[in-house]
Amino acid sequence: YGIESEVHKAADGKYVMMHDANTLRMAGDDIEIGKATYETLRSLRLKQKDGNRGRTDLRIPSLEEYLGICKYYGKKAILELKDDFTAEDVDEICRKVEELEYMEHTLFISFKLNNLLLLKQRLPLQPAQYLVEQPITDEMIQEMAERKMGINARQDLYTAEIMEKCREKGVATNAWTVNKPEMARKLMDWGIDYITTNILE
Repeated sequence: YGIESEVHKAADGKYVMMHDANTLRMAGDDIEIGKATYETLRSLRLKQKDGNRGRTDLRIPSLEEYLGICKYYGKKAILELKDDFTAEDVDEICRKVEELEYMEHTLFISFKLNNLLLLKQRLPLQPAQYLVEQPITDEMIQEMAERKMGINARQDLYTAEIMEKCREKGVATNAWTVNKPEMARKLMDWGIDYITTNILE
């Protein structure tokens, strides 16, 4: 359905895709993304599963490359706004998505609510989900309903009752990170809208 990845801003203003804010785990080099230039980040060779860094094609992708991959394979771009972005940053990220004519196929997510509020100021109808790892309360569900956002929560935070309350309020639900079929089936029985997974087929 889609490919989820996180966008960070490099020191020179370029946007790159990486889960961590530091390159140590994926590249073996201890570099903070926000303090390095795009050229420096791009020069790193990423590790394969066995830890080897022999492949020259495994590099940190740019935002444009990530979007291009999603577009080429016909996948939704599930774009996590990872850093504390400014209104100018969010505007520029949106422009890059628009330049590739892929906004209607892009879902924005973030742990930082302000990123999503900035997005909604620019694009009030754009799908967005608030990433949470704290208990899902009635107040949170109501707030998301009013802001026209979904909830993207850690899988164990959902119950059938919470899912029903979200449905009643028109709040989309997404669970992460669901790698076990039995958990996926339970969430589906409850009516989950999206499942984020590393390995589930």
